[in-house]
Amino acid sequence: MPGARASLAGALALCFALTGAVAAAAAARVMSLDQCADQYVLALAPRGAIVGLSPRVGDRDSFLGAQSAGLPRRRASSEAILAASPQVVVRYWGGDQKLADLLTRRRITVVRIGEAADFEGVRANVRRVAAALGEPARGEALIARMDAQLAAARGAWAGKSALYLTPSGFTAGPGTLVHAILAGAGLSDRAAPGYGPVSMERLVLDPPFALVLGFFDAFGVAQQQWGPGRNGLLQAMARRRAIASLPASELGCPAWFAADAAQTLAQARKP
Repeated sequence: MPGARASLAGALALCFALTGAVAAAAAARVMSLDQCADQYVLALAPRGAIVGLSPRVGDRDSFLGAQSAGLPRRRASSEAILAASPQVVVRYWGGDQKLADLLTRRRITVVRIGEAADFEGVRANVRRVAAALGEPARGEALIARMDAQLAAARGAWAGKSALYLTPSGFTAGPGTLVHAILAGAGLSDRAAPGYGPVSMERLVLDPPFALVLGFFDAFGVAQQQWGPGRNGLLQAMARRRAIASLPASELGCPAWFAADAAQTLAQARKP
C-alpha cells in the first residue's frame, strides 16, 4: 500500500505539472513595458506565458518584484518587443502611442492601464487586463482581495482630518487615488483637489489631526536636500502627527494593492 500511494502521488504530481504546462502553452504570450504593467502581468498571467518584464521589475518599489526572479527583462523598444513575439503587451506609461500603433499593426494586442482616481477605476483596470489575458477569474480574485481589505479598513479613523505628504512637500486631494486611500480608512482629506505643493502657512495655522507620509522609502528621497521636506517645522510636525509612512510599492501604480495602503492606515488606529 505505501508503494501504491507513492506511485499515485507521483502520477498526480506529474498530471498537475502537465496540466500547468498545457495551460501556460495555451495562454497568450505577454510582455509588460513598465514597472506598473509588470505588477499586472505577474499577478494575472501564467508564469510560463510571460515573455518579458521591464528592467525595473526587481526594484524595491515593485510590489511583486520578488515574483519576477528567473523571468526575462526587456526594454520597451520595438526591436526588443518584436523579438520576444508577444501576443499581448501591457503598458501604463511605458512606450508611447507611436510604439503602440506599430504593435497594433503587427496584430499584437496592446492593453493600456488607465489612470484611476478611485477604486472603481482600479477595478476597471484589473478587469481590462485580465480579459485581454484570458484570465477573468484571476482578475476577480484580485478584486475580491482588494474589496475585503477595503471593507476591513472602512471607517477606522471616523472622519479625522488628514493630509498626505511626500518628501518634496507635495500633497494629494480629491480626484486622486491617494484621496481614495485616505477615505478608505475613514480619514477626511484636507488637501485641495488634485496634486500640488503643501501650503506651509495653512499647515501651521490650521494643522490636520494626522499626517500620512508617502514615498519616504523610495530612491533615498527621504534624504532630499531641497524643497519643503527639509523644513524644520514640517519635520517636527511630521514626527508628532504622522500616523503611517506608506511605501512607494503601494502608491506608484493604480492597482489593487492601493488597498494595502488603506489597510495600513486603518491598522495604525490604536484601539
